[in-house]
Amino acid sequence: MATRGDPMKISAVIITYNEEDRLGAALESLAGVADEVLVVDSHSLDRTAEIARASGARVELHRFEDYGRQKNFAMGRASHEWVLNLDADERVSPELAAAIASLKEQGVGDGITAFVVRRQTFYLGRWIRHSGWYPDRKIRLFRRSGASWQGRVHEGLAVAGRVAPLAGDILHFTYRDIGDHVRRIERYSGYQAEEIVRKKTRLLYLRLLILPPVTFLRHYVWRLGFLDGFPGLVIALVQSWGTAMKHMKAIALKRRPPAPVAS
Repeated sequence: MATRGDPMKISAVIITYNEEDRLGAALESLAGVADEVLVVDSHSLDRTAEIARASGARVELHRFEDYGRQKNFAMGRASHEWVLNLDADERVSPELAAAIASLKEQGVGDGITAFVVRRQTFYLGRWIRHSGWYPDRKIRLFRRSGASWQGRVHEGLAVAGRVAPLAGDILHFTYRDIGDHVRRIERYSGYQAEEIVRKKTRLLYLRLLILPPVTFLRHYVWRLGFLDGFPGLVIALVQSWGTAMKHMKAIALKRRPPAPVAS
């Protein structure tokens, strides 16, 4: 438990790759929030590391394997027990910054090891309020001694102990445009296909037929994506396409002939 006699110090941790156009705003939003800012960069080809260093952040280079492993490495390199995880395309809102400042002043309640925060996404010119994208609750402030990132893509944080809500939003300036959205879904689908094969998921052909339209309906109808206008329609369509893509890739992986055994 953090008290006035035992101050709560926070390491903000960001993993990056070619984020020169977005990282600066993320770092600015951490002013007065974090006692340390650590950027773990996957050998960017642009000015990402230079921008991070100029802001006063500590920069470490580490080869990227997958999102879970990269975030675990970054968490392990943090100097303080409390870690605030932020992505390069995210910002700490003023309300969230105030809530964290209050937390640091008043201390953390007994048994609390992590805080969950709402995330609000800006996409195609508007804030998304539905489509399954809000409130997108994420555990982002936590004790590193009781936490572990799990998953290769769309990674989640497993924590031991009580998780409490924290006021304010993380502001998410996600895909730069529709093309960026599609390209990232394409990249993620490869990881997801490997996971499907690893888990020996059955009935892949049936899933390929049924799940894409179900995904569209889930985002556009059941999660009220139609209220988000054109961006809501795009979200539903791209998510449906991503669902089809990962299952097609999984089927292709299973049909791949085994590698020849070296004699």
